[in-house]
Amino acid sequence: MTQDSADDQPELRRFTPAELGALAHLYRGEIYRSTVWRTRLDTTTNWSVVTLGVALSITFSSRDASPLPLVLVGILILLFLALETRRYRYFNVWRARARWMEKHLYVPMLRDGVLDDGTNWQLTLADDYRSPRYHVSYLVAMSRRIRRNYLWILVIQSIAYMGKLVVHPGPVDSLAHFAERARIGPIPGVAVLAMGLAYITVFAGLAIWVGREDARRATLRGSQGPMG
Repeated sequence: MTQDSADDQPELRRFTPAELGALAHLYRGEIYRSTVWRTRLDTTTNWSVVTLGVALSITFSSRDASPLPLVLVGILILLFLALETRRYRYFNVWRARARWMEKHLYVPMLRDGVLDDGTNWQLTLADDYRSPRYHVSYLVAMSRRIRRNYLWILVIQSIAYMGKLVVHPGPVDSLAHFAERARIGPIPGVAVLAMGLAYITVFAGLAIWVGREDARRATLRGSQGPMG
């Protein structure tokens, strides 16, 4: 860093005891808000699990029961995923702020007591409060929820659907018979199975992609890196 660029950086003063107390209350507030939104995330996940359980109960209630509820429940799961993605973006704001203060305020305080580590973390936090914004995109947020929860819900849904087609009302004797059982009204069974395969592939692809994206963000995350 050149002398001129160093001179452009504002000089950060040390916090007074009163300011440290205010920061402690601010941290508690962010933890509270992140906890509230964490609970809301769990609520939509629970809805998805419950609706899938209802669909499983209906589908396997008898040998002649239709597998269609397992298909239709996928629409509800997508709705819950959309709601949860939106909630996660809010949750991530509060969580990222709390984590930022933990990393740059409490960690130095516990280690050596030097709160000004020369990273200008206070300015990053101040800018985030002055101009609030989401820290992750909608796609990243959705992919994270898929990777953590919804991919496993989808796996259970898919296995149950395939199992229903295979065993009820009797064992299948050929691939053509299996495809015929997957027929939904005028929609051929092959088309239904192809859409299901695309459904699984997209979810799995997003889960793999966000894992790599988060790893990349982690390598870039530092004192001046992204908060989320």
